[in-house]
Amino acid sequence: MMRQVVLDTETTGLEPSEGHRIIEIGCVELVNRRATNRHFHEYVNPQREIEEGALAVHGISQEFLSDKPSFEQIVDRFLEFVRGAEVIIHNAPFDVGFINHELAQLEGDLGELEDYCQVLDSLILARHKHPGQRNSLDALCKRYDVDNAHRTLHGALLDAQILADLYLKMTGGQTSLLLGEKDGSDPTSDPNFIKRVSRDHIPLPVIFATEEELTAHETRLQQIEALTGQPPIWRR
Repeated sequence: MMRQVVLDTETTGLEPSEGHRIIEIGCVELVNRRATNRHFHEYVNPQREIEEGALAVHGISQEFLSDKPSFEQIVDRFLEFVRGAEVIIHNAPFDVGFINHELAQLEGDLGELEDYCQVLDSLILARHKHPGQRNSLDALCKRYDVDNAHRTLHGALLDAQILADLYLKMTGGQTSLLLGEKDGSDPTSDPNFIKRVSRDHIPLPVIFATEEELTAHETRLQQIEALTGQPPIWRR
């Protein structure tokens, strides 16, 4: 079973080294490249002011956060949710830097995020696939036809859901063969579902890959393995 967690955060500012804190964490779970509808989402009281520039991006006010839990109060559940997963983050150094800064403030030597999970930076993946192009979430949504019309302000859970859709499209397109209806019924039980076409008089050509195509395929597999740190599914 391959378990992945797509993660995003919102913060009070840009630099944890300047005392800025996390104010929202959103995580979406994927198992075998399919959404499970499990997620982790918490607003966090940063116990400090929010910069005007950050407020303009996410719209989360200090008044709204005043009765929310501290990072210390949600950290155990957060670490348990990401434990053992491959965590996918767009521009990972930003979010990982903030998470590790929060962990460092707590007692008990909790270590760093990378001690609990592997981290994959989807921005590096996008830059590799689209060199010289804009690879923000908005730009990628347009490129991969992912609907983000409802995204007027940033939000950690919303951005994690959008990134999950983008990641699946960037790394393989269709992720499952949905042969059943949403209620779990099997449409193949309907005799009208399968339409058989006689091919007795239709010649079917067999086209083999050229040496150039085989070489390009092998190069692509090597690139995928270098990016993910594990053999592509075609080699398993």
